[in-house]
Amino acid sequence: MVDAGTKKALGKIPLLKTKAGPRDGELWIPRIKEEYQSLIAYVENNKKDDNDWFRLESNKEGTRWFGKCWYIHELLKYEFELEFDIPVTYPTTAPEIAIPELDGKTAKMYRGGKICLTDHFKPLWARNVPRFGIAHAMALGLGPWLAVEIPDLISKGIVQHKDSATKS
Repeated sequence: MVDAGTKKALGKIPLLKTKAGPRDGELWIPRIKEEYQSLIAYVENNKKDDNDWFRLESNKEGTRWFGKCWYIHELLKYEFELEFDIPVTYPTTAPEIAIPELDGKTAKMYRGGKICLTDHFKPLWARNVPRFGIAHAMALGLGPWLAVEIPDLISKGIVQHKDSATKS
């Protein structure tokens, strides 16, 4: 399921230890620290590998995340807003990443622009609780989804580059 490049990148993302979610009070604090450390390592490794493709930030509690992701296709950068909430049953339940502006544009998406990760990612997540975190959801969920769906949406004319859309 995972190619060699993804395995290599995944191997550089620190695994998490604390099994705690937002409802776990003080136990959530060390978990969220681990999440940030893992995300920082993933972003730094991506930059080193010239594979920088997203920015994320959270609310103060670490329960609501938002940012941007982008995909380069034929030397054009396609950028999208992304968002997700940490489920109350986290880390047992993976976050549902959403790209609201693509809502309804592909069958591999649920209402609200939530990307479909049911078949491939969620079973992998379930086998790796509590070791997987937000960085893993980005690497094994959103990244592969963008790589498959965005070129397809572009080829169908459903997604257009912002510069070509203004020239029309």
